[in-house]
Amino acid sequence: MERIPTIMMSNPVQRRLFLGGIAAVGLIALPGCASFGQVSLVDAVRRLLALSARNAFARLTEPDGFWDSAVARVNLPVLFGKRGSIVQGILSSGPFRERLQHKLNNVAEDGARRAAPVVTDAVKTIGVENAVAILNGGPTAATTLLRDEMGPALVNAMIPALDDALRVANDPLVNQAISALAGVDLGMVAHGLALEADNAIWYQIGREEAAIRADPESTNDPVLIAALKVPQA
Repeated sequence: MERIPTIMMSNPVQRRLFLGGIAAVGLIALPGCASFGQVSLVDAVRRLLALSARNAFARLTEPDGFWDSAVARVNLPVLFGKRGSIVQGILSSGPFRERLQHKLNNVAEDGARRAAPVVTDAVKTIGVENAVAILNGGPTAATTLLRDEMGPALVNAMIPALDDALRVANDPLVNQAISALAGVDLGMVAHGLALEADNAIWYQIGREEAAIRADPESTNDPVLIAALKVPQA
């Protein structure tokens, strides 16, 4: 994954969102899976993903979570990046574009809240054919596996939430930007923003995974510590 070179939860809603997913991937030895002791390596991969996602969404759903992230600031959707006779005036202004980008980063927080349970559910059921390779892999190996498994699921989940958020906000800045573009509506903005937010979310999850791998003891999870401290064979 590109741009992936960490965060605990304080919001009670976010905690409830993820605790079920974390609990569902407990100390289970799965038949036919590589394991150390009585604990499945598949379980270790799921724990790694669950904690990485929990930390990522906790950060991204804070005020200015996307905007302040070193890896997950959302770019302006491509439709706002056009140049030529159609795009004139305000969309050619650097300060306006920065304010618009900041606003859309704030809207993306609603998309992240919708995406969070989708990721949680996927972590519970993800198939891990080679847990050893994932645990011994690069700093974002598990995140890459999950993203490949989920495909466009986050984009599809976020589009309605972002569309609703944009309509409810009825933000003058966004409306002014749309008015400068021929044939563009809020639905198209929501779709474009979902694509950008999808990338940002995966970058943040990958960053959290890398941080956990670099310091397994910080998790206080004996399963992750055992799985990540010693290379698996």
